[in-house]
Amino acid sequence: MKSFFQFLSEAQSQASMQARKLNLKSDGHGGWLDTRGNFVATTEKGKLVFVDKKDKKKEEEPGKKLAAAKPQAAEPAKAKVAPEEKPKAKAAPEATPAEGEMSDTLTVAFGRFNPPTVGHEKLLKSAQKASEGGDLKIYPSRTQDPKKNPLDPDMKISYMKKMFPDFDENIINDAEMKSIFNVLIAASEAGYENVNIVVGSDRQAEFENLAQKYNGELYDFDLIRVISAGVRDADAEGVEGMSASKMRKAVMDDDFDSFRRGTPKSLDDGDTRALFDAVRQGMGSKKKKKEVTELWQIAPKCDPRGLREQYVNGFIYRIGDIVENLNTGLIGEIIRRGTNHLICVTEENYMFKSWIRDVMEYTERKMERRMRVPGKPNTLEGTGGYFKNAAALTPGFEKGDKTNLQTGAKPYKGVNIKEFINKYKVKK
Repeated sequence: MKSFFQFLSEAQSQASMQARKLNLKSDGHGGWLDTRGNFVATTEKGKLVFVDKKDKKKEEEPGKKLAAAKPQAAEPAKAKVAPEEKPKAKAAPEATPAEGEMSDTLTVAFGRFNPPTVGHEKLLKSAQKASEGGDLKIYPSRTQDPKKNPLDPDMKISYMKKMFPDFDENIINDAEMKSIFNVLIAASEAGYENVNIVVGSDRQAEFENLAQKYNGELYDFDLIRVISAGVRDADAEGVEGMSASKMRKAVMDDDFDSFRRGTPKSLDDGDTRALFDAVRQGMGSKKKKKEVTELWQIAPKCDPRGLREQYVNGFIYRIGDIVENLNTGLIGEIIRRGTNHLICVTEENYMFKSWIRDVMEYTERKMERRMRVPGKPNTLEGTGGYFKNAAALTPGFEKGDKTNLQTGAKPYKGVNIKEFINKYKVKK
């Protein structure tokens, strides 16, 4: 039987883990503060419970009612001159925030955009309409892989801004926004009371269930609306049928004309060709070379039969595998396999459901080239990138570099250190 102190420590750790994920800091008395120092949550029965905004409003209501009592008595007098005052009622609604002010409602669009297509332009316009002049933020996902996400985030966002210039300021390049949860947590922490999530019609139910399920636990909104950007039909021609899957298939088939039809007119032929080549390079394919990658791997919507055969035969998405939902960015372990869907649990014990066409096997991408973070070199151990970075910082390590950059001395008489080590290494 567990002791009282065991129960207490487990409860504290559970609340602490959740608070750590939300970037909250303890006030030392069971309360939690956000990054701006505002009191936002308490620890109750070992769980994090957010301060209910509605309770705050109830506390303020008595004062508001007293303030409103006096004008109410004067209303009959105002009613007599109503014919002259009616035209004033046509003034612009106060719901639209003034320039520079933050709206209480944020409209977001979260997606892969890999590569961006003319269909995504329809999504962004729907999001703009839903925002009604309020705040609008577009978050491209951060995942990159050769099969379903050939463009890295920076390149993808650069092309998005060229393709959709009207949304240049709304497209956010933030490495921390890896999933829809990250987006909603950030919005709640920023003080937004309501949020609109704009998605394709085929993803509306998925986002609706997920966003509503964790409201009040991971984030706290008075109202969450998941809005459809319109019908999507994979078999349709034109904008309604365009998808990133079809674009990747066009690249695999070396079909530039089909790829061109999937991009908006705002992107000229030169930039479209550059995007085509960038996708091909990201996929690791070469021009006019017979591809070994099967279609279901890069464009599952174009080959549902091939995908299902792999799944039914147990070759992919087995119990215990780690997968990433390509729509929401959530990463979790498969705990249940359905006929065409998966039930997964994240590391933080949040459950989500995914269609098999919307997931990919998740593997932590190792850095195999030199990269820097602002202000300091990357020092990830066990990667090719770390080796190359360390080698570059070591004078005399590579051939041709025979001078110590600090002292100016010529070490080991110009001998390459890598060759020297290999020469005298003990052979087993």
